[in-house]
Formats: sequence, structure tokens, C-alpha cells
Amino acid sequence: MNSKPQPKEIGSDKQGKIAFIVLILLFFGWGFVNSNNDPLLTTLKAAFHLSWSAAIATQITSFIGCGVVSIPAAIFVSKYGSGRTIFFALLIMIAACFIMQLLRVWQTYYIVLFAVFIMSSGVNSLQVAANPLVAGMGAPDKSHFRLTLAQTLNSLGVVIGVHFGSEMLLSRRNIASLPAAQTVELVGLAYIYIAMIILVLLLAVLIFLKPFAAHKATQSHNDEIMQAFKSRWALFGAAALALYVGSEVAIGSLMINFLHSEKVLGLDLKTAGFFLGNFYWGGALLGRFIGTYALRFIKAYNLLVFAAICAASLCLLVVLGNGAIIGYAALLVGIFNSIQFPTIFTLTLERSKATHAATSGLLVLAISFGAALPLMVGLIADNFALNNAFIVPLLAYFFIAVFAFKARASVVK
Repeated sequence: MNSKPQPKEIGSDKQGKIAFIVLILLFFGWGFVNSNNDPLLTTLKAAFHLSWSAAIATQITSFIGCGVVSIPAAIFVSKYGSGRTIFFALLIMIAACFIMQLLRVWQTYYIVLFAVFIMSSGVNSLQVAANPLVAGMGAPDKSHFRLTLAQTLNSLGVVIGVHFGSEMLLSRRNIASLPAAQTVELVGLAYIYIAMIILVLLLAVLIFLKPFAAHKATQSHNDEIMQAFKSRWALFGAAALALYVGSEVAIGSLMINFLHSEKVLGLDLKTAGFFLGNFYWGGALLGRFIGTYALRFIKAYNLLVFAAICAASLCLLVVLGNGAIIGYAALLVGIFNSIQFPTIFTLTLERSKATHAATSGLLVLAISFGAALPLMVGLIADNFALNNAFIVPLLAYFFIAVFAFKARASVVK
């Protein structure tokens, strides 16, 4: 019998419904922000003449920010509540947008990495607070449905964000020939617009903060956090989530240049960005709509087994194949990525012996270890063909399938 304290459910009254709407808008917002890392990476690779290993440091820095902030954010949620955590996370994200403006004065890649680190700290503090809050906003047996619905809005934000980033940063035909000063002007302008979007979300949270404010844990914060490290399922789920996020980010980071390759589809960079937004991230959006409906009839662990095996199979095709088909196979992985984050997250919350706040903190901390995957992918891309790099997500999806089988077995027993 699991006796862990559960988060207080927000009621089904009007105030609670408004709180839920604001929450899923936050999911949309951080999806929009995070998705701009992919066109940003491609832009900076050209502007600063970076290798793959150096360019992908933007993604690795984002993962490091996640690792640094996740446990402190979980403690902050436990002590001060989700509302204050969300408020300060959004302020941090706005600060990151203004740090990016320093590029207009000092054209150095290190400013970008610092801004990405600060942005990641804000985004992941937001995740620590928002994910378990959405999962706990109603009947426990509908937690998969609620979090998948919220992640669907997150995917919509990603799709729109990639279009925004591609239009702002990749619309010039010969981006590699642009002066660095002109490129950083484009980056600065893009992040001013992003700051405006975050400000709107911040105002919404300020107005509707009260429903969030009561969401606090009731026990010692340090004891609560340590529970997560002692739970086998929390650790197992953390590993699966790290591998999933690492794979999703690594594939997205490669995609524009992968589709640009004459050996794959030979697309120009802007069109490749369009394909990334509409077919890879758009596939995740479509898959989450389908998954939200399917979870009403299919157990989450069964759906996760199917998705992970399909994603692994597509990666295997990319590794072994050649020509246009491997480009389309890589894009199709997005559909099967769709339900993996919310199902891994909620399956872990259900089975962990720690509180939801502690487990959520550990899960978000684990995402930082996913940085190893983009790093490995970047090293393989520098030394071998781009399609060979898909061996890394292939192995990760296989592990996730094992996690799903174990989750299913834990119910059968």
C-alpha cells in the first residue's frame, strides 16, 4: 500500500477551471520558447562557423540548467507553493530574453549559452511546478489524460514556435554568408517577441494566482526530496524520461541540417525548418491529440510500449537506410514521441513511493542527464554520416519500451 501524501486537488468550480486553462497556456508557452533552440542552433552554427559538437552546446547548456534548478525548484514548490514558483520561473525566462540582447553589443557565443542556461532554469522550474499540478487536478485515474492534454498544448506551442524561429532566423537564403552582426540582430529581435509572450503569461498568472497558491506539500522539504532518491520506480522513471527527452531534442537538433543534406531530401534551410515544425513537431502534436483520445480506452503503459517500439524501428530504418526514405522516417519519429513524456511522467508518479513534488523534482533533474544524448549524437555527426547518429535514440527508445513493459507487469502482479 502506497501511503505517500498526494497533492491537494483543485476543485471543479469556476476558479479551478480557470486555473487549469492558465496552466495549459503555460504548457503552450514553454513549448513555444523551447522550440526556438533548434532554429537558433542552426543560425549560430552558420554565424559563428561552429562544428556540430560546439553548436549542440546550446542544447547541452539547456540540459545543464535543468539539472541545476530542478531539486531547488522542487524544494521551493514544497515550501512556497506552485503559484510563487510559476511566477518566479516566468520572471527568470523574461530575464533570459534580455540577456540575449547583449549579443547586440558583444558578439560572442558565450552570451548565447548563458542566456540559454537562464532560460532553461526558468522553463524547468515551471515544469517542476506545473506537471504534477496538472496531474493532480481531478480524479487520479484521469491524470494521464490531463497531462497528455496539457502536453498537446505544449506541442502546439512547439509547432508554432518552430515556424516563428524559422521565419525569424532562417528565412535568408544564404544564412552562412550573412555578417555575424546581422545574424545576432535577428536573434535579439526574436527574443524580444518571446519576452512579450512570456509577459502575457505572467500577467495571466498574477490575475489567477490564487488557485495555485494553496498547492503546497505538508512535510519536511528535505525529507520529502530524499524520498524520491529512495524510490526504485522514481529512479527508473527518471532514467526513462532522461532518455526520451535526450532523444527528442537530439533528433530535433539534427533535423534541419539532416533534411538539408543532398543525400537525404536536399531542402533549403527554411523549408527544412518548415518540415521540422510541421512533420516532426507537428507529428508530436497530432500524436498527442490521438493519444489524448486513445488514453480513454487504452492503458497508458500499453500505449507507451507501442510508441517506443515504433520510434525505435524508425530510427533503425534511418541508421540502415539511405535516400529520401530516411528523411521521412526521421520525421515520423515525432508522431511516436507524442505520448511518451506524459505517460512516463504519470506512470512514475503513480508508482513512486515519494510525494508528487519530490518525484517531479527528480524527474526534471533527470532530464539534465539527457544532455549526454545530444553530445553523443553531435560527436557521431562530426565523425560519421548524420544518419549514423540515430543509433543513440534507437537504444534510448528500446530502454523506454522496457520501462513500459515493467510498468505493465507491476499492475498484472
